[in-house]
Amino acid sequence: MKQAFFITGTDTGIGKTYVACQLIRQYVAQGYRVVGMKPVAAGCELVDGKWVNEDVRLLTEASNVDAPLQLVNPYCFNPPIAPHIAAEQEGVDIQLDVIAQAYQALAELADIVVVEGAGGLLVPLNAQHTIADLIAYLNIPVLFVVGMRLGCINHALLTMEVMQARGLNVSAWVANPIDREMQCYQENLLTLQSKLVAFPERIIQV
Repeated sequence: MKQAFFITGTDTGIGKTYVACQLIRQYVAQGYRVVGMKPVAAGCELVDGKWVNEDVRLLTEASNVDAPLQLVNPYCFNPPIAPHIAAEQEGVDIQLDVIAQAYQALAELADIVVVEGAGGLLVPLNAQHTIADLIAYLNIPVLFVVGMRLGCINHALLTMEVMQARGLNVSAWVANPIDREMQCYQENLLTLQSKLVAFPERIIQV
């Protein structure tokens, strides 16, 4: 079995890493060789003398394939800011072909590669390309995470509209209840289910 998924979402901080790690663990439990990938990460902490991105650390811990860090995370920047701005500040040009080469190398090491994006679908990576462009370039199915909070319906439908317009292969969507005090949660969920009825859904609890 050779498979891959790209985890994107309606925003930053809506549980993409959590969902990616859960998916990795699910396939690991089924006996597959699985590796997580974070092509572009921004925001690091100094741990034991090394700069570490928390998302990358969690993906690596969930994986059961020991892959080189430069493949798992080709681009990593210290400040927790938009990746294209972080790259500009460090004089780096994020290139899709570099990411694609790392992805292909991981695909040779594992049965399943779970790729996590940065921020939302249209987050810029450089002057020309966004996360959506990267997904199209890698040409792998998308699982997109909807952060269930006020405004989620608009964010989810905009995200889906862009993915459909670009011909991306959406495999499923995840309703992630990040706001435990969200008013009318069920009503919002029912609205999303009715609007996204053509796509499989998975509801998780965090």
